[in-house]
Amino acid sequence: TMRLQAPQFQALFTPGLRSVAELFEKKNYELRIAGGAVRDLLSGVTPQDIDFATTATPAEMKEMFTAAGVRLINNKGEKHGTITARLHEQNFEITTLRIDVVTDGRHAEVEFTTDWHKDAERRDLTVNSMFLGLDGTLYDFFNGYEDLKSKKIRFVGKAAERIQEDYLRILRYFRFYGRIAEKPGDHEPNTLQAIRENAKGLAGISGERIWVELKKILLGNHVNHLVQLMYELDIAQYIGLPLDGNLEEFARVTKNIQNLSPKPMTVLTSLFKGKDDVTNLDLRLKISKEEKNLGLFLVKHRQELTKAPGPESLRPYQDFLMDSREANTNSKIFELLKYQGEEQLLKEMQEWTVPSFPVSGHDLRKMGVSSGKEIGTALQQLRDEWKKSGYHMDKEELLSCLKK
Repeated sequence: TMRLQAPQFQALFTPGLRSVAELFEKKNYELRIAGGAVRDLLSGVTPQDIDFATTATPAEMKEMFTAAGVRLINNKGEKHGTITARLHEQNFEITTLRIDVVTDGRHAEVEFTTDWHKDAERRDLTVNSMFLGLDGTLYDFFNGYEDLKSKKIRFVGKAAERIQEDYLRILRYFRFYGRIAEKPGDHEPNTLQAIRENAKGLAGISGERIWVELKKILLGNHVNHLVQLMYELDIAQYIGLPLDGNLEEFARVTKNIQNLSPKPMTVLTSLFKGKDDVTNLDLRLKISKEEKNLGLFLVKHRQELTKAPGPESLRPYQDFLMDSREANTNSKIFELLKYQGEEQLLKEMQEWTVPSFPVSGHDLRKMGVSSGKEIGTALQQLRDEWKKSGYHMDKEELLSCLKK
């Protein structure tokens, strides 16, 4: 057996975890770290959040914690067997081992068990199905550690069975592939076959759940390969992507933005031919208003809002920003520059501060322009002059223009 001694593992032993471990030990209930946190620790990564699994039932845990005066946070996990305890300013989510009795492809009815192997069996991927004892012992029933080391993504047991328990696992497969696999195209043929045969099941999964996974895929590695695969395996249509997605543009743009940390929507928009594609995505996935607006902005401006020839290459973007009456235009332009792969211009644009127009109506009144209408016209003319000067003219220069 393998025993983990990594510093990331040692660092987990806060006063809170020590107290929790003591309580379980006293009662002879087994407690182990489960799932994603184990995968992270074995990869030398500090896990963001840690799930625990135990042989104790929710009722037994409640009794034990209550007797010890530990505060329980009720966040509706109990029917799935999860109890959340709060010790030393830290929350601990602990779930009873379970077997899925009935699954409908979206959620499962569970019954509790004390069999670790049975619990591991109903998890999605081998790299997510391991447990880690608090002494560092690894419990790995499906070769997850070997798969992690050789960067293989595989379903636990039969792919088709795992997928039919929850069709979202198709997208989870892609997401972890983009996180762990070394190169594109390294899939087991029978896995791809199972995905193709079950793709339709994604039609029944809520848009919100799909969007969470899709965003992570769009920001992971091998994104071009994985989205092409979604089209080949006939998944795209069930998750809100256009049937005739522009895969050439997608390949070009995903190359452009590799190191520019784009927003997921920026990457995805390159598949779209027009604004209807954004609307359809929104209908299926219920994306946020900000995401929808960004998609519409990129579709509308990616072709004609481009850099100027010559030394003032940023001017078109600056002018657009200065003329814009909308909020967030700034960040939308940053995303457009990423989309276009303009790394240098993006840097310059991020460092550019929007100058403020130096002339006010008050200045014009002092010069004897009195009617509101005339002031409005004059200000607009001066703004145009100021813009032509690249926003360099100061108040004096502008007012002397007016005298002329």
